[in-house]
Amino acid sequence: MSVLWGVSFDATPLSGVVVEFLKTAQRFAARGHRVHLDLGYDVKADKGAFFRPYRDEAQLLPAWVTLDRVDGVGEIRGYDRGFVERVLSEVVQGGDETLRPEIDRVAGELADRIVATWERLGVTVVMVENGTLPENLAYTEALYAAIDRYGARHRLGRFVFWRDHDLMWQSEPGIAKYGSFPYPGVPAPRNSPHIHYFALHEQAKARTLEWVPGLRNIDVLPNSFTIAPARVDARNAGFRRDHGIPADVPLLARITRIIPQKRIDRDLHLLALLPDAWLFVAGDVGETPTEHARLVDLATRLGVRERVVFGGWLTPYDTAVPGRYSVRDLLAHATVVSFLTSYDYESYGNPVSEAIASGTPYVTSGYELYDVVYGSKGFRAPVLDIRARDLPDAAFAREVAELITDEGKRAEVVRANSELGQARFGARVVGDLVDRLYPPPMGAATRLSVVLPVYNEAANLPEVLQTLHDQRDGDAPLDKGRYEVVLVDNNSTDDTVAIAHAFAASHPDLALHVIHEPEQGVSCARRAGMDFAAARSRNRPDSDPGERFYLVSADADCRVDAHWLSELLAAMETSKAAIGVCDYYYNAAHFTRRPRLWDAIQRTLRCRAVTFSLFGGFPDGKGFAVERDAYERAGGIEIFYQLQDGKFVNHLSDDWDFGIKVASGGDAITYAPRSRVEINPRRVDHAIDEVIAGRAYGSDGIIVMRDIRPSAPAVPADLAEAEAKQAWEFSIKDFTPKNTILPVLLTPALLEDDAVVAFFGAELAARLARRITEIRHEMRVVDFTPIHAYKTPSYRLYFEFADELFACLRRHVGEDIGYPPPLPPCLAEVPSSRFAEFVRYYCEDRESGEAHNYFGNGGVF
Repeated sequence: MSVLWGVSFDATPLSGVVVEFLKTAQRFAARGHRVHLDLGYDVKADKGAFFRPYRDEAQLLPAWVTLDRVDGVGEIRGYDRGFVERVLSEVVQGGDETLRPEIDRVAGELADRIVATWERLGVTVVMVENGTLPENLAYTEALYAAIDRYGARHRLGRFVFWRDHDLMWQSEPGIAKYGSFPYPGVPAPRNSPHIHYFALHEQAKARTLEWVPGLRNIDVLPNSFTIAPARVDARNAGFRRDHGIPADVPLLARITRIIPQKRIDRDLHLLALLPDAWLFVAGDVGETPTEHARLVDLATRLGVRERVVFGGWLTPYDTAVPGRYSVRDLLAHATVVSFLTSYDYESYGNPVSEAIASGTPYVTSGYELYDVVYGSKGFRAPVLDIRARDLPDAAFAREVAELITDEGKRAEVVRANSELGQARFGARVVGDLVDRLYPPPMGAATRLSVVLPVYNEAANLPEVLQTLHDQRDGDAPLDKGRYEVVLVDNNSTDDTVAIAHAFAASHPDLALHVIHEPEQGVSCARRAGMDFAAARSRNRPDSDPGERFYLVSADADCRVDAHWLSELLAAMETSKAAIGVCDYYYNAAHFTRRPRLWDAIQRTLRCRAVTFSLFGGFPDGKGFAVERDAYERAGGIEIFYQLQDGKFVNHLSDDWDFGIKVASGGDAITYAPRSRVEINPRRVDHAIDEVIAGRAYGSDGIIVMRDIRPSAPAVPADLAEAEAKQAWEFSIKDFTPKNTILPVLLTPALLEDDAVVAFFGAELAARLARRITEIRHEMRVVDFTPIHAYKTPSYRLYFEFADELFACLRRHVGEDIGYPPPLPPCLAEVPSSRFAEFVRYYCEDRESGEAHNYFGNGGVF
């Protein structure tokens, strides 16, 4: 079993740092990791717990966490609380290096014991919380040494999750506790093949990179929260009664440590301006007794003492323990959460997120990082400008009173904040990150990973998943251990994800992983799924290193035939090709009353069957396989962007672009005609006007497709003769350059293959080869580097050889293929002696997109 070791430099039983550890570790626990947590008592000297044995701390933590600590630390000569305090005072703050040899000796012995502890447990993941605060130089240096030694010994890669909640400039900056920038006495983060660093927000990341300019592998990971309204229920219904708070009064909630830096005095002054409200302060009154006494005295002088409840420490997560309340229980009863804190003390402001997540409005001071974390993101709340006024005044109190009394406004604020909170710091943010960096293991027998990008496909998904589940191998079911499904949710707003999870639960024999890709676009989702599967496939236990592994693309609105996967696997294993391309078809029954439309579709599919058999074709997202090493060799799915209405959007043809990149790199593509996918006819049902006009994928060089999910049942109407002719002409104009010219343009050696020569005829094949050589030389290789540059030479060769190419198609596909559609009017008037010259100008016209429009924008049927 995998083991996660966590260490918190906070040295307290259950701080905000520990809570964030629990949220992340829970993701690992759900996947079968044993979780061990070192609370850091043997790290930090100023919390009064150095070397203190654990007592009842385990009762504060979930049952799936085992409290632990490094073996034998107390046996290290000279390592004690006094030593740690001296190092902080003399080395970090004073710059005196006299203790450096002793620090190195202690760090070496500590590293030995850390490694020995990890070896005993079989640790596979380490989470360090707040390790960059230089409270203990020896321990920090030991931890880095242990990580490098243990990671190299076990070839663990980037197995350390290192997250800083506070840094020198965010933790007690007013007293220069850690020296001044660039903090010469502080062990700065260092590049390691085993560590991935995380900052809470972009400003913390930027400041870290300012401090350590060459630091790699650092990302932003905000604190995460479960976005779900806090409710009054049978278990917490007595909260107000138990704390002496009337049932019908507005309740302000302050969740905080009771220390001077938190400025709870501001809450008391605000309460004095809200005569009907009460204040509940959730914090340990024993942490700083003098501050608690000062606040009680202030409340008395302000005349609000009877309306203030110092309720003590509440558990920061939901609890089922009788008589114990959690923060969410308080928020279920609260009207507003208050966070009138100091300007330069807070790094994130968790109570604000807790309020947002629980569906409670909040008020806040404009502390230094408020805008970075919340304000600039659009969250809505009254904000006290503490740079202009230190204490709440009547104007601010009126804002708060309006939020308390106006139920409609309060509900709208809650709705808007909850939606933003879900996107910015919902629990899925952590889950997605963990799944990406530490993907779940893959079975040793798994050979294929089917990647299914989805966006709002609740209507189609159950049937699509069922066809993937019901795959067969000959007369028997295909062994479910041979393949898996990776569903990539691309920000669905319907029940797509819930349907996927329900299907997985009811079909436990098939491994179904659900991951999330936040950047909108099918190409981004396809890449995320394939990268996820490729990374996991390299960690299959006991697998043959010479065995090929395949990444398979499927479409969330298309059904696959029962032998789709087994035939695709057989074709890939036999050919040893880099890519395997499926056969695609429409259900004829859907077009029984549309013979003209069906005829145009069938002629296109017949042409494709012939040319795919010759050239292998190109991958279509509806169904193709790529061998994992070839995928990685090509650099994976590449995302291209284009401007549409002044915004960057993903280019739609990532599947074709990927095939072009693989083929141009010299890898083979094979056609698997018995691996079949049924195309969803909704495109020709609900976008027939665009299909007829060759605009199904946009226009003027923009390759996009509008959402064609049906809002109403299709009305099966056939095309008029003129419409059918127009649709066919756009289809064949798109098909011919892509499927008869492009393969030999990318791989000229194909023109020496006997079957290809038989298709073109020896004389035409020879002329094509010569012309391709001329064009490649003329345009130079540099012009073939951009993936979309294939269009210009393909279109040029089409115009120059159109009559002969159509003769080949008539000969090998059928006379009904007919003759080339009319030339663009501008070319019809060009003198024959200059035809090739002006074809080049036309095809390279990147300003108007005329050639793009003529050829039908990347496909029709």
